[in-house]
Amino acid sequence: MSTSNGNMNKRVTVFGGSRCGPEAAEYKEALKLGRLLVEAGFDVCSGGYAGVMEAISRGAHEAGGHVIGVTMEQFKSAPNPYLKKIEPSADFYARLQILIRESVGYIALRGGMGTVTEISLVWNKLVMNVLPQRPLILLGECWPRAIECLREHLVISDADMTHLSFAATPEEAVAILREHMPGSQSH
Repeated sequence: MSTSNGNMNKRVTVFGGSRCGPEAAEYKEALKLGRLLVEAGFDVCSGGYAGVMEAISRGAHEAGGHVIGVTMEQFKSAPNPYLKKIEPSADFYARLQILIRESVGYIALRGGMGTVTEISLVWNKLVMNVLPQRPLILLGECWPRAIECLREHLVISDADMTHLSFAATPEEAVAILREHMPGSQSH
């Protein structure tokens, strides 16, 4: 594995499920997203294992990008083979802190409880202003309905919602990310 840090101030973390294979829509989206992020000048970071994490890593790797995986000592699974750098962590909480702290933006694809946990933690940190404002982009058709269901049953304000962006395609996700970067023409 490379010991290079890549471009830390351009690191984007991608969250998504580990239980999908190459035939799944979210795997295909992540593969394309990885390539698009690299083409836009970003380093790509994920949890480093299978499913969406593998796909995002593979897409970024095939595009020649810097690919980081934040792994956990608790897991016995091997990281995916597309990583240029592995950043080990002791447990899920330490892993989340690295994934969140080192990134300038976050994109979440369809996943399970781990993905929901990751989104919730980032979103809460943004709402509470304990994390500098950064884009949190939910990519895919599952998210608008899932978030609307949360709003219907939980206490989520319109102000809380301003911290989320929704994207239908990988291209749209990258455009939103670029729009929110410091020095962008859209600000």
